[in-house]
Amino acid sequence: MVEIISGEKGKGKTKYLLDKVNSDVQKVDGSIVYIDKNTKHMYELDSKIRLINMNDYPIDSTDEFLGFLSGVLSQNNDIQEVFLDSFLTVSYLESNDGIAKAIEKLDKICSLYSVKFVLSVSKNEKDLPECAKGKIIISL
Repeated sequence: MVEIISGEKGKGKTKYLLDKVNSDVQKVDGSIVYIDKNTKHMYELDSKIRLINMNDYPIDSTDEFLGFLSGVLSQNNDIQEVFLDSFLTVSYLESNDGIAKAIEKLDKICSLYSVKFVLSVSKNEKDLPECAKGKIIISL
């Protein structure tokens, strides 16, 4: 399952995402991964959550990012949830067509590996592709 937190930059998406990940860590039996563009929120995350700083890896395209994500899942079959802060930035997405293709790929990964993705997307709900609108859990 893919869930989206949408809203313009500065509307509180990261705070909502951090609250959700820290709440979910108490409810899941498996592992949780939090992917971000830096380590700024490291101390706001529960110590059971694995933080991945994308700046530590030489990724510079959407395809490379999705391959990296598949690699993360392949190394630990216990991962139940993956939180992606600044999703458009870390995945090198700009166009709605690219966003739609990435969400389609994430849906396939969800089906194959029983993992949930929660994405923070810096766009208003009305500006997202149709396939994304039904996945929005909160629009700020």
